[in-house]
Formats: sequence, C-alpha cells, structure tokens
Amino acid sequence: MDVPATRSGPGDAPLADRALRTLRARWRTASLAAGWRFPSDWALPEVDAVCAAVMAKGRVEAAETALAGLARARAAAGAGLAETLADLAALHAVLDHGTDGFVSPDVDATPARLLRNTALAWADVATDQLVHTEVTDPLTGLPSAAYLRTRLVEVYRAAAARERPAAEDHVLLVVSLDLAAVTGFPRLTGMILVADALRAVFDSGQSVASLGPSVVAALVPKDEKVASHGVALRRALHERLSVDSQLADAGRPRVSAVRLPATHELACDLLARLARG
Repeated sequence: MDVPATRSGPGDAPLADRALRTLRARWRTASLAAGWRFPSDWALPEVDAVCAAVMAKGRVEAAETALAGLARARAAAGAGLAETLADLAALHAVLDHGTDGFVSPDVDATPARLLRNTALAWADVATDQLVHTEVTDPLTGLPSAAYLRTRLVEVYRAAAARERPAAEDHVLLVVSLDLAAVTGFPRLTGMILVADALRAVFDSGQSVASLGPSVVAALVPKDEKVASHGVALRRALHERLSVDSQLADAGRPRVSAVRLPATHELACDLLARLARG
C-alpha cells in the first residue's frame, strides 16, 4: 500500500493539497459504494488528518495514530463497527488500486494490524458511551421500567435479609393519565408535566420511573410520610396540568398506592400490568 509521499516545500503546497483532495474524494466514493449509509455524515476533520498522514509518510500503515483518531470519532458520531471497518477497507482499496478506476473494498483484504487497531480505538469510545448511558424514557426523561425492576431486586434482597416482606418497607405510588381525549402537542406535554411533578415531590432519593406511555411510578419508603407525599403529588399534578385546557378537561390523573407482592418476579409482572393502564 505504498503511495507517493508529498514534499513539504512551499512550491509544492498546491500540488500536495490537490493530491490530498483527490485521495479524500476517491476514499469517500469507495466508502459510499461499500455501504456507508449517510453520505453527509462521512466527512469528519479526522478524515483529513488521515489523508494528510498518508500523503506525508507515503504508507497507510504509518497513519495508524490518525486512523485510531478517526475510529474514535466515528464511534462518537454513532457509526457502527462494521461500517467503520468497511470505511477503512475503502481507504485500503483506494491506495492499493493506485488508479482512478473502480475499486472494490474488502475488509478481509485489509491488513489485520490496521483492522485490530481501528477496532480497539472504536471500542474504547463505544464502550465508554455504553457504560455512561443512563436508561431513560426519551419523552419524560425518567428512568425506564428496566431501572425500576433492577431497583426492586435490591429492595427484595434487603427485605429477605431482614426476614420480612418487602411490602412492609416500600410501596409503589402510581400515576396514570387518561390521554384518550387529548390530541396534538398537549398529549406529549401531559406526561412531561406528570414526570416533572414526580421529580418535584420525590427529590430525596426515592426511585421514580416511567412504566408506559401514560403511567409513571415512584418506589417510596412506607413510613409516616406516604400520605403527605400523596397529597403533595396530587397538588403538584393539578398545578401543572391545569395550565393546558385539553389536559385540564381530560380529568384528574389517577394516583394510587400499590402494595408490593411477595416476590420480585411477581413485582415485575405487576409493573407490566400497570404499564398497560
């Protein structure tokens, strides 16, 4: 995969720029032909860094650092590993072909070292994103039912250690909103306002989550504050939902205290039933 190295003299700058643009254009064309899904997303500053490294050093293997930087940028931009490696194969094919004719990128023909280093760099970012991604409902911003199921594992284990039912220590406060008669934007804002009310009332470490399109819940300690929390929640819901006529006409949201069942498995079944309204 040798390519002619470009000189760095001032008189050769236009020639070097033209060669870099040509390499970049051929690489992009080959990558799109290899299946790059969104043409507008292909161009990144790191692409130019790779082209510059290849043109300056004469060999693509010498551009490993720049290729690793591109792989990390691809991962950060949401490109998958298969797509990133196919893009690398497109560059290899362009450089290996040596003409302006049609090239056929082949991941299997790309040197293993380049594939490995690119994959590792991509995985560094992708894994970090996975670790730091919070499982949330995109509409309300509340944690999902999966989070609440995991939280209940801890609750039931703690109850078992104390040799007492989980229902003696915690209760679910469930809010459901009937949106059947609501249309347009208020239908979306309804649950956003409900979620905001829960966050305002349960701001001391209680677990809140979105269970379904019109159902949210809070897992709260079963103590003397449960009743006052229920009153505060109804007040917060009324204050927020009354600002929109469609939401106000839809009727009051239903707030109920739901007892936890005997086992975690039954609790998960309960969450599924509550999600259906």
